[in-house]
Amino acid sequence: MEILPSDYFRPLTPAEMFPHTDRPLEVDVGCGDGSFLMEMGAHFPERNFLGIERLLGRVQKICRKSARRGLANVRVLRMESSYALGYLLPPNCATRIHLLFPDPWPKKRHAHNRFVQPESIVHLHQALRPGGDFLFKTDHPDYFLEACELIDASPLFQRLDWLPAEEFYPLTDFETIWLAEGKTISAARWGRVG
Repeated sequence: MEILPSDYFRPLTPAEMFPHTDRPLEVDVGCGDGSFLMEMGAHFPERNFLGIERLLGRVQKICRKSARRGLANVRVLRMESSYALGYLLPPNCATRIHLLFPDPWPKKRHAHNRFVQPESIVHLHQALRPGGDFLFKTDHPDYFLEACELIDASPLFQRLDWLPAEEFYPLTDFETIWLAEGKTISAARWGRVG
Protein backbone atom coordinates (compact mmCIF):
# COMPACT_ATOMS: atom_id res chain seq x y z
CA MET A 1 0.00 0.00 0.00
CA GLU A 2 1.27 3.45 -0.85
CA ILE A 3 1.38 6.15 1.81
CA LEU A 4 0.05 9.44 0.44
CA PRO A 5 0.81 12.24 2.92
CA SER A 6 -1.89 14.89 3.28
CA ASP A 7 0.87 17.44 3.90
CA TYR A 8 4.40 17.11 2.53
CA PHE A 9 5.68 19.91 4.77
CA ARG A 10 5.28 18.26 8.17
CA PRO A 11 6.36 14.92 9.63
CA LEU A 12 3.93 12.05 9.28
CA THR A 13 2.39 10.68 12.45
CA PRO A 14 2.97 6.98 13.18
CA ALA A 15 -0.77 6.36 12.62
CA GLU A 16 -0.55 7.88 9.12
CA MET A 17 2.06 5.28 8.23
CA PHE A 18 0.70 2.08 9.82
CA PRO A 19 -2.42 1.09 11.75
CA HIS A 20 -0.37 -0.92 14.28
CA THR A 21 1.87 1.79 15.70
CA ASP A 22 3.11 -0.43 18.54
CA ARG A 23 5.14 -2.61 16.16
CA PRO A 24 8.84 -1.96 15.44
CA LEU A 25 9.35 -0.05 12.20
CA GLU A 26 12.12 -0.79 9.70
CA VAL A 27 12.82 1.50 6.75
CA ASP A 28 14.29 0.40 3.40
CA VAL A 29 15.80 3.50 1.79
CA GLY A 30 15.63 3.33 -2.02
CA CYS A 31 13.80 0.01 -1.93
CA GLY A 32 14.02 -0.63 -5.69
CA ASP A 33 11.77 -3.47 -6.81
CA GLY A 34 10.77 -4.17 -3.19
CA SER A 35 12.04 -7.78 -3.10
CA PHE A 36 13.99 -7.27 0.15
CA LEU A 37 11.10 -5.29 1.68
CA MET A 38 8.52 -7.98 0.92
CA GLU A 39 10.70 -10.88 2.05
CA MET A 40 11.29 -9.09 5.35
CA GLY A 41 7.57 -8.30 5.70
CA ALA A 42 6.62 -11.93 5.09
CA HIS A 43 9.26 -13.27 7.48
CA PHE A 44 8.56 -10.78 10.29
CA PRO A 45 4.78 -10.18 10.42
CA GLU A 46 5.19 -8.62 13.88
CA ARG A 47 7.19 -5.69 12.41
CA ASN A 48 6.23 -2.85 10.07
CA PHE A 49 8.29 -2.21 6.93
CA LEU A 50 8.36 1.09 5.06
CA GLY A 51 10.01 1.33 1.66
CA ILE A 52 11.06 4.69 0.26
CA GLU A 53 11.29 4.84 -3.53
CA ARG A 54 11.04 7.80 -5.90
CA LEU A 55 10.12 5.95 -9.12
CA LEU A 56 6.36 5.61 -9.66
CA GLY A 57 6.54 2.37 -11.66
CA ARG A 58 8.49 0.63 -8.89
CA VAL A 59 6.11 1.92 -6.21
CA GLN A 60 3.07 0.65 -8.14
CA LYS A 61 4.72 -2.75 -8.66
CA ILE A 62 5.56 -3.07 -4.96
CA CYS A 63 1.98 -2.16 -4.00
CA ARG A 64 0.55 -4.80 -6.36
CA LYS A 65 2.96 -7.52 -5.23
CA SER A 66 2.53 -6.84 -1.52
CA ALA A 67 -1.29 -6.78 -1.91
CA ARG A 68 -1.18 -10.15 -3.73
CA ARG A 69 0.91 -11.58 -0.90
CA GLY A 70 -1.38 -10.08 1.77
CA LEU A 71 1.45 -8.15 3.43
CA ALA A 72 -0.47 -5.65 5.57
CA ASN A 73 2.79 -4.71 7.34
CA VAL A 74 4.44 -3.35 4.16
CA ARG A 75 3.95 0.24 2.97
CA VAL A 76 5.80 2.37 0.44
CA LEU A 77 6.34 6.12 0.23
CA ARG A 78 7.05 7.63 -3.19
CA MET A 79 9.55 10.33 -2.36
CA GLU A 80 13.19 11.29 -2.68
CA SER A 81 14.88 9.39 0.17
CA SER A 82 16.80 12.30 1.62
CA TYR A 83 13.64 14.44 1.85
CA ALA A 84 11.59 11.61 3.37
CA LEU A 85 14.20 10.94 6.05
CA GLY A 86 14.85 14.58 6.83
CA TYR A 87 11.32 15.95 6.79
CA LEU A 88 8.56 13.31 6.58
CA LEU A 89 9.53 10.53 8.97
CA PRO A 90 8.67 11.27 12.59
CA PRO A 91 11.68 11.59 14.91
CA ASN A 92 12.71 8.38 16.70
CA CYS A 93 10.34 6.23 14.62
CA ALA A 94 12.56 3.47 13.21
CA THR A 95 14.32 0.58 14.91
CA ARG A 96 16.33 -0.12 11.75
CA ILE A 97 17.16 1.67 8.53
CA HIS A 98 18.52 -0.30 5.57
CA LEU A 99 20.48 1.29 2.72
CA LEU A 100 21.17 -1.55 0.31
CA PHE A 101 23.05 -1.04 -2.94
CA PRO A 102 22.30 2.65 -3.45
CA ASP A 103 23.38 4.34 -6.66
CA PRO A 104 27.17 4.70 -6.21
CA TRP A 105 27.47 7.65 -8.59
CA PRO A 106 30.85 6.24 -9.67
CA LYS A 107 32.17 9.28 -11.55
CA LYS A 108 34.18 11.59 -9.33
CA ARG A 109 32.27 14.68 -10.45
CA HIS A 110 28.96 13.01 -9.42
CA ALA A 111 30.08 11.67 -6.02
CA HIS A 112 28.35 14.56 -4.24
CA ASN A 113 25.04 12.90 -5.25
CA ARG A 114 25.69 9.84 -3.09
CA PHE A 115 23.16 9.30 -0.33
CA VAL A 116 25.67 9.07 2.52
CA GLN A 117 26.60 12.69 3.22
CA PRO A 118 27.02 14.62 6.51
CA GLU A 119 23.42 15.89 6.30
CA SER A 120 21.95 12.42 5.69
CA ILE A 121 23.85 11.07 8.71
CA VAL A 122 22.01 13.63 10.85
CA HIS A 123 18.70 12.61 9.26
CA LEU A 124 19.37 8.92 9.87
CA HIS A 125 20.11 9.65 13.52
CA GLN A 126 16.95 11.74 13.80
CA ALA A 127 14.72 8.99 12.33
CA LEU A 128 16.17 6.13 14.39
CA ARG A 129 15.01 5.31 17.89
CA PRO A 130 17.61 5.20 20.64
CA GLY A 131 19.33 1.83 20.25
CA GLY A 132 18.32 1.63 16.59
CA ASP A 133 20.75 0.67 13.87
CA PHE A 134 21.69 1.55 10.31
CA LEU A 135 22.72 -1.18 7.86
CA PHE A 136 24.59 -0.45 4.63
CA LYS A 137 25.61 -2.72 1.75
CA THR A 138 27.27 -1.94 -1.56
CA ASP A 139 29.33 -3.54 -4.31
CA HIS A 140 31.22 -0.27 -4.87
CA PRO A 141 34.51 -0.23 -2.86
CA ASP A 142 35.12 3.53 -3.08
CA TYR A 143 31.61 4.37 -1.92
CA PHE A 144 31.89 1.87 0.91
CA LEU A 145 35.17 3.38 2.16
CA GLU A 146 33.85 6.92 1.86
CA ALA A 147 30.61 6.09 3.71
CA CYS A 148 32.48 4.25 6.47
CA GLU A 149 34.88 7.15 6.96
CA LEU A 150 32.01 9.64 7.22
CA ILE A 151 29.84 7.60 9.57
CA ASP A 152 32.73 6.30 11.71
CA ALA A 153 33.83 9.91 12.26
CA SER A 154 30.36 10.99 13.37
CA PRO A 155 29.62 11.12 17.11
CA LEU A 156 26.02 10.17 16.24
CA PHE A 157 26.87 6.54 15.42
CA GLN A 158 29.13 3.74 16.58
CA ARG A 159 30.22 0.79 14.45
CA LEU A 160 28.68 -2.57 15.30
CA ASP A 161 29.36 -6.09 14.06
CA TRP A 162 27.30 -7.19 11.09
CA LEU A 163 24.26 -9.36 11.83
CA PRO A 164 24.77 -12.93 13.04
CA ALA A 165 24.86 -15.45 10.18
CA GLU A 166 21.68 -17.14 11.41
CA GLU A 167 19.61 -13.92 11.34
CA PHE A 168 17.24 -13.75 8.38
CA TYR A 169 18.43 -11.07 5.94
CA PRO A 170 17.39 -11.72 2.33
CA LEU A 171 19.39 -10.75 -0.73
CA THR A 172 18.24 -7.79 -2.79
CA ASP A 173 17.76 -8.04 -6.55
CA PHE A 174 21.02 -6.14 -7.12
CA GLU A 175 22.92 -8.28 -4.63
CA THR A 176 21.85 -11.44 -6.45
CA ILE A 177 23.08 -9.97 -9.76
CA TRP A 178 26.41 -8.75 -8.36
CA LEU A 179 27.14 -12.05 -6.60
CA ALA A 180 26.44 -13.95 -9.84
CA GLU A 181 28.97 -11.66 -11.54
CA GLY A 182 31.55 -12.43 -8.85
CA LYS A 183 31.58 -8.94 -7.34
CA THR A 184 32.62 -8.40 -3.73
CA ILE A 185 29.88 -7.16 -1.43
CA SER A 186 30.79 -4.91 1.49
CA ALA A 187 28.50 -4.47 4.49
CA ALA A 188 28.59 -2.36 7.63
CA ARG A 189 26.29 -1.68 10.55
CA TRP A 190 26.16 1.22 12.99
CA GLY A 191 24.17 1.83 16.15
CA ARG A 192 22.58 5.17 17.00
CA VAL A 193 24.38 6.96 19.83
CA GLY A 194 22.18 8.84 22.28
